[in-house]
Amino acid sequence: MKDKIVMPLWTCCLFIVVMNTTMFNVSLPVIIQDLQITSDLGSWVISSYSIGYALSTVIYSRLSDRIPVRKLLTVGLLILGLSSLLGLFAHNFAILLLTRILQSAGAGVMAGLGLVIASRYIPVERRGAAIALISSGSAMAFGLGPIVGGLISEYWGWNGLFGITVLVLLALPVLLYFLPRESVKTDQPFDVIGAILTVINATTLLVAITQQSWLWFAIGVISLIVHLLYIRKVSLPFVNPQVFRTPGYTRLILIGFCVLVVNLGNLFLMPLVLADLYGRSSLAIGLLIAPGAIVAAFCTRFVGRWIDRYGNMRFMIIGHILLAAVLALFMLGLDQSALIITSGYLFFSPALSASMASLNNEASRVLPKAQIGSGMGMLQLIQFFGGSVSVAVCGLLLHSIPGVSVEEAYHVVYACLLLICVVSLGLTIWHSRASHSSIKPVTLDN
Repeated sequence: MKDKIVMPLWTCCLFIVVMNTTMFNVSLPVIIQDLQITSDLGSWVISSYSIGYALSTVIYSRLSDRIPVRKLLTVGLLILGLSSLLGLFAHNFAILLLTRILQSAGAGVMAGLGLVIASRYIPVERRGAAIALISSGSAMAFGLGPIVGGLISEYWGWNGLFGITVLVLLALPVLLYFLPRESVKTDQPFDVIGAILTVINATTLLVAITQQSWLWFAIGVISLIVHLLYIRKVSLPFVNPQVFRTPGYTRLILIGFCVLVVNLGNLFLMPLVLADLYGRSSLAIGLLIAPGAIVAAFCTRFVGRWIDRYGNMRFMIIGHILLAAVLALFMLGLDQSALIITSGYLFFSPALSASMASLNNEASRVLPKAQIGSGMGMLQLIQFFGGSVSVAVCGLLLHSIPGVSVEEAYHVVYACLLLICVVSLGLTIWHSRASHSSIKPVTLDN
């Protein structure tokens, strides 16, 4: 595989896919007004894509154990590109929601298979740089999405946002040309029932949190119990329990969950702080956040090389320390100046990219090659689930703390994110020590 061509192009496509979430955030008020819908309905323009994106990610990853990557990529990008064309002409809520769901069904192919092909076809000594490059695409998308969304919405309307994701169709023939050809693995059956149960598990629990519904929560718990019982009876289930027996994998899942809670929680809070405390417009908010994303992208080439040279754990620990320091700064000084957000995110964004790149690279190292697809897919599903939960919970905390104003609540919520980051740092140190202790010294027989 020509990874020097495939990985940068893949990163560009992933950048578009992830930005497809943040672009719509700044345009949501206009969409609500144009379509004359309630804010609750409007929120599904964002959450439907996020939920579908997370679920399709793990499905594509799992399918890659059986179906060639080239075929999966073709299906995913065609669904994403063609549904985006439909979105250009979406002028009512039903078509808009359908378009976003279809987009999410195709978008997961980029996140789901990016780490899979890096783990399968790039040598270990260069894999860290490749995974860091992928992580930078996501980091830049989170930071630049509001700017791009604001500009497009202002000059071309919110339907113009769909024109950006149509561009992924241009990358498809190039990727197909350079990706390696694989054969269908008939010895790896796909568990359709398990996939459906996974979708039900994640969807019901996320809906329960976003809608604050005990009924949906009960349905989610019941579906989870049914799924666990089903896994015990199936020889090759969709959620492969073997990956959880891999030493260190469960710790990495918990760390990934915490890191995405911190990341998406912060990305949710920063625009609100800049709007509520400083009265910044959507475009101004994007401009204040963008420098951190740009710095993260610039540092990627160096971080990837350093990870390959010095190892994953060093950068996971350094990244966590920087994340905790920035969250402490936000907790204590976010009401002092809008530049606190800008300066803090200059360190937060590259620290996040380093942490995620190291985490994913470490997961690809500990997982057996036969479990790369299922293991990396599950890791990403848990990460996205953590991010979705974080946004919902942060929103609830801002308006539900008794006797605390919204302005004061920002400090409390950032304190919660700091606590989660510290817990994640503790898990990272634990994993680092466990990894070192598991390496037995080589002895020579006399």
